[in-house]
Amino acid sequence: IFPSYLSFSFDCTLILGLISDKFYFMMHIDVFGLNDHVPQDTHLVLVGHSVGCYIILQIMKRNPELKVIKSVLLFPVIERMACSPQGQVMTPVLCRLRYAVYLPVFLLSLLPEKLKAGLVQLALRNVHSYDGLSPKCLHWWTNAMYMGSQEMSLVLERDNSTIPKILFFVCFYFLRLLIFYYGATDHWCPVQYYCDMRRDFPEGDIRLCESCLRHAFVLDAGEEMANMTTEWIRDDLRRLKQ
Repeated sequence: IFPSYLSFSFDCTLILGLISDKFYFMMHIDVFGLNDHVPQDTHLVLVGHSVGCYIILQIMKRNPELKVIKSVLLFPVIERMACSPQGQVMTPVLCRLRYAVYLPVFLLSLLPEKLKAGLVQLALRNVHSYDGLSPKCLHWWTNAMYMGSQEMSLVLERDNSTIPKILFFVCFYFLRLLIFYYGATDHWCPVQYYCDMRRDFPEGDIRLCESCLRHAFVLDAGEEMANMTTEWIRDDLRRLKQ
């Protein structure tokens, strides 16, 4: 969890702003007169989901000296985002039609809080883990759509120059640093992307979901995913204590 004040110098509605935000935080660069958030001797486990996986790869590329013992990339959107089945649907919506959504969202934001809360609850009636999502989320839609449009134009070809350098980086008993976990029914990173990764990096730890979890697993399978991730990194954490 990154303090909100670290985002003031970067436009975090842009993916490049998010990368810079996290990079400077972990590099303890004294942008704000603070340099003790991540001590230099801290060992890191990075867990990313969707485009967050792209951000993790970029951070590790910018500073390979980070003491990362494992990076877990869940349902990784790291390539050909606009070409994916979901991307082909959402690209025209986010890049060209999003302006048509701004006015309805603005009008909805003017409704009384109780009515907005009721609408949010109705929209998420089949989701049992939204935990009383604030009706203020209506204000976030425009930023989310703008950021999505930027992601479509930025996340293009896979960064094949970075991945092999990280897969077998020589540290901590030659551990493989990356775990790629693809969904079997994921329309943002389809199974073909998994097959391409297995073909191009047969030595990598590249897995396909056997539990039929959806891309937005946080809505109904967050605990299950957390338990699996914990098991994957358990041995790595034990080695640090030896």
